[in-house]
Amino acid sequence: MRYMGLDYGDKTIGVAVSDELGWTAQGLEVIRRTTAQRDMDRIKALVQQYGVTEVVVGLPKNMNNTIGPRGEICIAFSKELHETLQMPVHLWDERLTTAAAQRTLLEADVSRKKRKQVVDKMAAALILQGFMDSQSYSKR
Repeated sequence: MRYMGLDYGDKTIGVAVSDELGWTAQGLEVIRRTTAQRDMDRIKALVQQYGVTEVVVGLPKNMNNTIGPRGEICIAFSKELHETLQMPVHLWDERLTTAAAQRTLLEADVSRKKRKQVVDKMAAALILQGFMDSQSYSKR
């Protein structure tokens, strides 16, 4: 079973994939958003290339656990993904993942320019890893 994690943003989509056993997540790429069709075509191509069987989309919740406008957009995107890919699409609470990715990159002394290029795929990897960890924990 291979998972794909997506950090869906206004300008970019961070993409991560799991290893074939579904244990670890690795950042894959950042899709620069153009049109909904092109974005979906790129995701579809990656799903096929990596043999992905399930997708995890980050759901940005407010700190009080409510869902705001950005969360509603991600929910609509996940429904569109499910209809297009015909596979399970999970929503995963992504609160503070981008901040955690930024902090990790700062601690690693990555330059500002380089951080901007990789933060979204790192956030996608954190979203995906959190989801996979919860799945393996619930199977114990």
